[in-house]
Amino acid sequence: MAPTVEGGDAALLPEFPRGPLDAYRARASFSWKELALFTEGEDMLRFKKTIFSALENDPLFARSPGADLSLEKYRELNFLRCKRIFEYDFLSVEDMFKSPLKVPALIQCLGMYDSSLAAKYLLHTLVFGSAVYSSGSERHLTYIQKIFSMEIFGCFALTELSHGSNTKAIRTTAHYDPATKEFIIHSPDFEAAKFWVGNMGKTATHAVVFAKLHVPGDQCHGLHPFIVQIRDPKTLLPMPGVMVGDMGKKLGQNGLDNGFAMFHKVRVPRQSLLNRMGDVTPEGTYVSPFKDVRQRFGVSLGGLSSGRVSILSLAVVNLKLAIAIALRFSATRRQFGPTQEEEIAVLEYPMQQCRLLPYLAAAYALDHFSKSLFLDLVELQRGHASGDCSARQAELGREIHALASAGKPLASWTAQQGIQECREACGGHGYLAMNRLGVLRDDNDPNCTYEGDNNVLLQQTSNYLLGLLAHRVQDGACFRSPLKSVDFLDAYPSILDQKFEVSSVADCLDSAVALAAYKWLVCYLLRETYQKLNQEKRSGSSDFEARNNCQVSHGRPLALAFLELTVVQRFHEHVHQPCVPPSLRAVLGRLSALYALWSLSRHAALLYRGGYFSGEQAGEVLESAVLALCSQLKDDAVALVDVIAPPDFVLDSPIGRADGELYKNLWGAVLQESKVLERASWWPEFSVNKPVIGSLKSKL
Repeated sequence: MAPTVEGGDAALLPEFPRGPLDAYRARASFSWKELALFTEGEDMLRFKKTIFSALENDPLFARSPGADLSLEKYRELNFLRCKRIFEYDFLSVEDMFKSPLKVPALIQCLGMYDSSLAAKYLLHTLVFGSAVYSSGSERHLTYIQKIFSMEIFGCFALTELSHGSNTKAIRTTAHYDPATKEFIIHSPDFEAAKFWVGNMGKTATHAVVFAKLHVPGDQCHGLHPFIVQIRDPKTLLPMPGVMVGDMGKKLGQNGLDNGFAMFHKVRVPRQSLLNRMGDVTPEGTYVSPFKDVRQRFGVSLGGLSSGRVSILSLAVVNLKLAIAIALRFSATRRQFGPTQEEEIAVLEYPMQQCRLLPYLAAAYALDHFSKSLFLDLVELQRGHASGDCSARQAELGREIHALASAGKPLASWTAQQGIQECREACGGHGYLAMNRLGVLRDDNDPNCTYEGDNNVLLQQTSNYLLGLLAHRVQDGACFRSPLKSVDFLDAYPSILDQKFEVSSVADCLDSAVALAAYKWLVCYLLRETYQKLNQEKRSGSSDFEARNNCQVSHGRPLALAFLELTVVQRFHEHVHQPCVPPSLRAVLGRLSALYALWSLSRHAALLYRGGYFSGEQAGEVLESAVLALCSQLKDDAVALVDVIAPPDFVLDSPIGRADGELYKNLWGAVLQESKVLERASWWPEFSVNKPVIGSLKSKL
C-alpha cells in the first residue's frame, strides 16, 4: 500500500520553485492554493498527491528519456505497471462506494502519467468491472473481488470485425443447451470476430462477451452479455475453442493491447449469463423483468455509458496537460517587443491569448461536467444494483445515455483541437517529441472513435431530443427529465420569441448571457430538425432515410449545442453557488463566461440565420467580449495552470516544468537525448558551461 501524504497545506501544496514564472504568479488575482482546495477538497488533493508520489518514487515508473521501447516491451511494462497500481491499493471497493469521485480521480492521475496505463486500468475496472456489477446479479459478485485482486483480468467484447456502431447487427451467438445447462458461444465466421477489444490482445483472461441469446426452438432474444474465460490465468494460453490475438501497432496508446477473438462452440455455464436484464431457467425458458425489448437492450448496453464518461474524463486530462505545457511556455518564451532591447512574453500578445485561454476555460468547464456526470452515472448504477425498474430509473438511463453520447464527442474533439493549437502555439519546440504534445495528440485521437464514433453518437442525442418533442406534440407531455437537462424546453415557444439585446461588451461578460442564447439556439435547432424530419417523411423518405438526411445540418449541431448548453449551465451554477469564496468569484466567473461565449461564437451563423442575432453589433459584441475576457484572464493564466497541472515528473515536458526555466530545461534534455555530454570536451567553451551542464544532468 502506498504511504499517505501527511502534513499541512505546505506539504500538500508546496510552493513552486523560484524562476521566470514568478512574475506571472505574483500578478494572479487569487491564491492558486485556495482554488485548488475549493476545486478538489483537501481529501482529494491528498489522494492525488499520494498517487503521484508513489509513481515518482517507484523505479517501475521511472521515465526513460530517449528510450524507444519495442511494442512487446511497452505492453509488458504497461501491464506490470497496472498490476502495481492494484498492489498499491490506492482505492478499495469500499472507498469507491464511499467516495465515488476518487474513481475518475485515480484514472485521471494515471492518464496524466500515461494514457495507455489509464486505459488499461479503466477497461479492467470501470468497463469490465462495471458491466459485471451493473448487468450481473448476486451470483456474479465473486468476480468483483477477483477483479480487484487481479486474479482475473478483463475486457469488454462488443465490437466485431464487420460491425461496431450498429450493435444490433452483432453476429456472435449464444445457444442454450438445456441438456448440459450451458450456453454455446460461437463466431459464425471471421467477420463476427470480436475486434478492437482493449486488454484482449495479450493480457485479458476473461471477457464480457456480447452475443445473441437463443433458447430451444431457436427463438432469439437479442444481445446479452456473458462472462467468458478466454485465457488460462496462470499461463495466459488461450482456452479451448478460443482463438485470441493482438492487433499490432496503432497510431497511439500502444501500451494498450487491443485484440481480437473468435469462439468455436465454446461452452460456458448457464450462470455465465449476466442476468440482471434477462435470464434463462435451467429448462431453457427466457425470463426478464423488462417487457419492453428496447428498454432491456438499452439497459444491457449501460456499460457503454461508463466507458464514454471515462473517455470524456481522459480527454479532459489530455487537454489539461497540453494547456499547462503551452501556457507555461508562453509565459516564459519572449519574442519581439516595443523596442529592440525589450522582448515580451508571447502570452502578452492577444493572438496567443485567444488561441490558448479559451481552451484553459474549456478544461475547467469540461472537468466539472465530467465529475458531475460521473456522479449521475453512479446514481444510475446504484439503482440498477438495487433492482429499481421504475419509470424514473429508465428515464435517468436514457438521459445519461444522451449526455454521455454527446459528451464524449465534445470533450474528445475539444481536446483534439486544443492539443493541436497548443502544439502550434509552442512553435518548433512544441514539435519535439520530448515535450509530449505529439504523444498527447496521438493518444487522444482514439477517444474520438472507440466506445462509439463521435458523429454516430451525436445522433443518439439528437434522437433523444426529437423523441421528447414528438411526445410533446402528440400527447402534450411536459419536458421533464431526472437531471433537469431538458426542463427548459417546456418554455420553448416563448424562448423562440427572444432576441439578443445586449449592446455593450461590459454587459456580455457573464455566462448568463450565453446561457440565454444557448437555450434559444437549442430550441431553434430542435424545431428546425423536427420540421426537417417531418418534411422528409412527407416527401416519401423512410424513417431511416429521413433521419440521415437531417443529421448533417440539423441533428449534429442540435446535439452539440444541447451538450454545450448543459456544460455551460452546470459550470455556471457551480461557480455562482454561495459557497464560492469571495476571492475566487471573479476569476471563476471569467472562466465560465469565456468558455460559454467562446463556444457560442462558433454558432454565430446559426444565431444570425434564426434571427436571434441581427445587425453587425451582435457579432462584434460577442467577439469583443471573448477578447476582453482573454485579456482579463491573461495574468491569472499561470496560477490557473498551477491548479490543474501535475508534478513535473508526471507532466514530463521540459518546456512545461513548474520552475519556468524554459531554455535550461530544454537544452539539458536535448543534450541528454543526443548523448553528447560525454563527447563535449572538444567544445571550446565546455569548461565554462560544464557546471551548468552538470547541474542539468543531475536534475534530469
